[in-house]
Amino acid sequence: MLGLRKSRNLGARRLQSELLRLHSISLSLASINKVFKKHNVKPVKKFRKKSDFIRYERPIPGDRVQMDTCKIAPGLYQYTSVDDCTRYRVLRIYKRRTAANTLDFIDAVTEEMPFPIQRIQTDRGREFFAVKVQEKLMGLGIKFRPNKPGSPHLNGKVERSQKTDKAEFYATIDTSSEDIDELLAEWQHYYNWDRPHGAHKGKTPMERYLELSEQTPLSEEAYADYQPTKERIQEANYKLDLELARLKRSL
Repeated sequence: MLGLRKSRNLGARRLQSELLRLHSISLSLASINKVFKKHNVKPVKKFRKKSDFIRYERPIPGDRVQMDTCKIAPGLYQYTSVDDCTRYRVLRIYKRRTAANTLDFIDAVTEEMPFPIQRIQTDRGREFFAVKVQEKLMGLGIKFRPNKPGSPHLNGKVERSQKTDKAEFYATIDTSSEDIDELLAEWQHYYNWDRPHGAHKGKTPMERYLELSEQTPLSEEAYADYQPTKERIQEANYKLDLELARLKRSL
């Protein structure tokens, strides 16, 4: 326990979760804090949020899914999608960030998310702007909503979740393992079904989804709200995209 606390700077609640996940050891928070007190372990330093901080999230599962990629190791990239409302996630590992892998990942996301997806939000990564990728989203009735350049905070939930992956998952495995896909699938299931989430006051993403399941539209209802005439192929170059959109409106 103390080794995990020292090496990964985990607080009592996260340590409780990791002991259960990694070692099948179940301890109460009170017991963990007693051990901390006995060994004079200092509490994890927390940064105060601004007093006017307001947590922004979409009210319905699937209304907006944030998508991103991050480098894990040389020749190893994680594709991540997280539902803005429930924090339900789908993860995959690929050797490269390419349009082909993005297409494959979209298939995984639409199959594994337990609710219909209405829009996908990404950064300006070129792997998301390929024509085939945008056409696939159009065919699925999913709106493509990339962020403006220099706006990483708009994809904050997915970027924060990737930091969690590096601290709580990749820190515990050998990234060169041949079983990395299976290990990642186990981690994804644990994150969605068992890991308590601070934004949900300790509830898991799946528990949050079940709370909102009656308010979540069916696939047919979500698709009926999609307006294909308002969608267009967008350019990764933001200034060029704005100029092309302006010219089309003037025609």
